[in-house]
Amino acid sequence: MDEHIGARPHRINLLNRGVGTVSGVRDVKAFNEAEIVLETDMGMLSIKGTDLHVTKLTLEKGEVEVDGTVDSFVYTDTKEPVSAGGVFGRLFR
Repeated sequence: MDEHIGARPHRINLLNRGVGTVSGVRDVKAFNEAEIVLETDMGMLSIKGTDLHVTKLTLEKGEVEVDGTVDSFVYTDTKEPVSAGGVFGRLFR
């Protein structure tokens, strides 16, 4: 059975690799200028790039606005980001 049935719609809108909106967001797990890690209704989402910023966060609506230069979007099904050093390792590089 699909675990995502009944979840809020999850959508990514990105304009010119620079300004974007992500919906279906449950929480912002970590962010810095190189990576933003979001818990979404579809799993963990890692947005990687340069000069990244969270410009607006509305968890009641499940929406996050970001800007910067986006290089990649990567989904995982785990609850915690999988990367060397964990969340704190990325925050305090």
